[in-house]
Amino acid sequence: MPDTAGTQDSAPLSLGTAAARNLATTTKSVPQMREISPRWLPRMLPWVRVKGSYRVNRRLAYRLGDGRVTCVNNGADVRVVPQELRELPPLRGLDDPEALEALAGRFVQREYAPDEVIVTAGRPAGEVVVIAHGKAVKTGEGAYGGVTELAVLADGEFVGDQVLVGAEDEWAFTLRARTPCVVLVLSRDAAHELSERVESLGAHLEEYRSTPVPARNKKGEAEIEVSSGHSGELSLPGTFVDYETAPREYEMSVTQTLLRVHTRVADLYNGPMDQLEQQLRLTIEAVRERQEHELVNNRDFGLLHSADLSQRISTSTGPPTPDDMDDLLTRRRGTRLFLAHPRAIAAFGRECTRRGVYPATVEKEGKRVHAWRGVPVLPCDKLPISPGGTTSILAMRLGEDDQGVIGLQRDGLPEEVRPGLSVRFAGISDKAVLSYLVSAYYSAAVLVPDALGVLENVEVARR
Repeated sequence: MPDTAGTQDSAPLSLGTAAARNLATTTKSVPQMREISPRWLPRMLPWVRVKGSYRVNRRLAYRLGDGRVTCVNNGADVRVVPQELRELPPLRGLDDPEALEALAGRFVQREYAPDEVIVTAGRPAGEVVVIAHGKAVKTGEGAYGGVTELAVLADGEFVGDQVLVGAEDEWAFTLRARTPCVVLVLSRDAAHELSERVESLGAHLEEYRSTPVPARNKKGEAEIEVSSGHSGELSLPGTFVDYETAPREYEMSVTQTLLRVHTRVADLYNGPMDQLEQQLRLTIEAVRERQEHELVNNRDFGLLHSADLSQRISTSTGPPTPDDMDDLLTRRRGTRLFLAHPRAIAAFGRECTRRGVYPATVEKEGKRVHAWRGVPVLPCDKLPISPGGTTSILAMRLGEDDQGVIGLQRDGLPEEVRPGLSVRFAGISDKAVLSYLVSAYYSAAVLVPDALGVLENVEVARR
């Protein structure tokens, strides 16, 4: 007799769920997108609407070559890029490539292990010293004895440039390697011999010696002469405020894409959600993400590249410590926010925990965020992390009224759907495909140099 129990048990007794779904109404989510980030930077920037370009007029400032000397390597051999020597104040404006090439060839490479002394306070200062790679710390004697840390020098920074004009001073500080350092050194004798042999170099250095240093304030701006504390009929000084003759102009940058939607999709598959609306929503999110990336990284106006060299400092040890954040904070008045990669924020938190310091939080747009000294530390994943595990932290003052950092948006944009962003119908192709041009116009401007600072060489790896 055949066994039919199994056959009867496997026969369906009711409509299955797979078939039932064909008649069911499902509840759907809108399309999701992993790329969307908080985008704190564009949210916090004060946006200024401009018609064309934006010109930043400033009081005249004297630039004395406070930049960095770029070095390159061929294997283990490191050399100075000749044109970069014009970052040394005595060589600023020297246009003789042969003289610069000859000077670059006189530099001697030295290597120092951590804690080795590069220059010693009180010894004759007879060399130009360029930190080609690594970190070195400047230390000096405190007002009441002991050793105080003056600054941390990193890639491209230098000391001893007055040696080029024959100055015979003593080192006022000790320079000690904090990490393995590659240093390039130019001796006074080598520079003097070359200046006597190369006429253009000798004439340039002689002109530098004889030219008086223009009066300037502690910020490097042309001095405004005033008198105070006098009595009687003293002759008052006459003065005027000088301006930069070639102020910087910021042009609008653009991020664009062409969104395509087939008419069949728009006509037949347009419910319960509007296909065009969802396509535009996700496209605009992608454009806004790229916009934030450009605001940080663009080599023309991005904040990482717009920071003045005098406002760039390096971490003292590697990870971002409370001391580093204090150094960054005190370089400007009215710092409104820090901007850091989430991994940098985590590294800072580890350093605080190691020291037994517990930073407070503040409320920003209804959300609790980390803060240091009452200044919010906002995350931004657009700040790059190098292959070596280092990144940067930005600190900025904001707004036109406070001479800070501002965002720029195009004013009067046709078919604008959001500030600075337009969506224009670009026609239907012969394949019945609708096209929409999505454009965002924007830029960023730093009104005065100390409005923006950068903490560089921030290590984010665990130790």
